[in-house]
Amino acid sequence: MSGPHSSASCYLVQARGVDPQTGLERQYNVVMDLGPGSFGMLWRYMDVRKLDAVFLSHCHADHMGDIVSLHVHRRWYPTGNLGPVLLAGPPGVMERVRGIDGASPEETYAGEFTALELSDGQAVQVGPLTFTAYAARHTVPAFGFRVSGPSEGDPSKQVEMAYTGDTDTCGRIEEMAQGVSLLLSEAGFTAADEPRGIHLTGQRAALIAKKADVGALVLTHIQPWTDPHTVMEEARGHWDGAISTAYAGATYSL
Repeated sequence: MSGPHSSASCYLVQARGVDPQTGLERQYNVVMDLGPGSFGMLWRYMDVRKLDAVFLSHCHADHMGDIVSLHVHRRWYPTGNLGPVLLAGPPGVMERVRGIDGASPEETYAGEFTALELSDGQAVQVGPLTFTAYAARHTVPAFGFRVSGPSEGDPSKQVEMAYTGDTDTCGRIEEMAQGVSLLLSEAGFTAADEPRGIHLTGQRAALIAKKADVGALVLTHIQPWTDPHTVMEEARGHWDGAISTAYAGATYSL
């Protein structure tokens, strides 16, 4: 959930590439998840009219509740409808959007979204970026995403990162993380939380990072009532590589 220092889940991925329509190089902007309060935060870091795609890891409200804000912005922008943006998520994603918006079944959102229901292993190209969905272990259908694209320092070089979404340890998420430069991993639980099949802990995230031999680990989705140092200590017991906790506005360049 959102807290005093951050909106709910949302991660902006940016890369430069050639626009096939214009033949000119431009910046591509893709967000993974769009939780409550996050759409307003995006305005601090980009021109939100230039959003290229939204990938939803799953349809819990803390990861997609601000989709209605995006819908309002694109439909009723003062100069006219901004046109559809790719909205990719689990099966039933548009029904979930209608439910949050309170819209009738006749509402298609065709002017705002181009809907894509993802499946495990599906790869989607957005400009120079490739997003591949990996089935996660959560309480609803969910995915993590492996992202590949050009290096910021050397566009001729491809780099990879991965985002777990919400998940507990599972084989597909371990495969997704294999060898990436950056693993953005949720750690919604601590060792004090007993339920399984819902969230990772700092320890379980670190074990995935270690097994996958990732370059760096960033822990996120930490609840406002949880001291981040607790999560870090749990992770540090099993991971001695580069590690940090996510915070609003943090930037990672690959």
